[in-house]
Amino acid sequence: MAYPYLPGANTEAFKGVSVLVGLMISLGASGLVGQVVSGLILTYTGIYRKGEFIHVLDHQGSIVEMGMFTTKIRNGMGVELTLPNSLVLNNVTQNYSKTVQGGGFIVNTKVTIGYDTPWRQVEEMLIMAAQRTSGVVNLPAPKVFQTALSDFYPEYLLICQAIPSDAQLRAGVMSQLHANIQDVFNEYGVQIMSPNYRADPAIEKLVPRSEWFKAPARGPDQSS
Repeated sequence: MAYPYLPGANTEAFKGVSVLVGLMISLGASGLVGQVVSGLILTYTGIYRKGEFIHVLDHQGSIVEMGMFTTKIRNGMGVELTLPNSLVLNNVTQNYSKTVQGGGFIVNTKVTIGYDTPWRQVEEMLIMAAQRTSGVVNLPAPKVFQTALSDFYPEYLLICQAIPSDAQLRAGVMSQLHANIQDVFNEYGVQIMSPNYRADPAIEKLVPRSEWFKAPARGPDQSS
């Protein structure tokens, strides 16, 4: 209503400037509206909640605040990161807390050991290291999966659940778990260094049947 009374409102120059200003506001508002919509979707669809541990692109940490425009997480070093909601919504998000029983998060790590080491021994040592780690629960019990049979070594993935829900504590749990893995492997004389070959080894890398259940693995006739 006030537009016709503005000085120079009827000039072509004023009309051109007003169109430019309107276009700039429209383009700027589109990004703002997109952030708001992303925030509403993340909040009301229950994709994640405050306190859960997530991983987005190269960023991971516990959610400390969920806003209309941004999501704030605190990583394992205590650094707080601010992520635009559109960034979170438009990328794959890994949630380490969604499927756990009760509070806490999933802890997982991967090692590669040569084929000349009994896989039963490796799996038992990884589980033993997890059981020595404070914060890791016994129920559900830690599990080990062989995720790949590569050219030089199998890949073992250890998955367990820890109780702490703070990002700083998760970093501590991961550090202690890795330390325990090194200790257990050293105790049983198994090197973690993965072999690589440029030529066929002089001796075939096989595990004789007599060593299939090498300690700390237990054979089928041994009591648990």
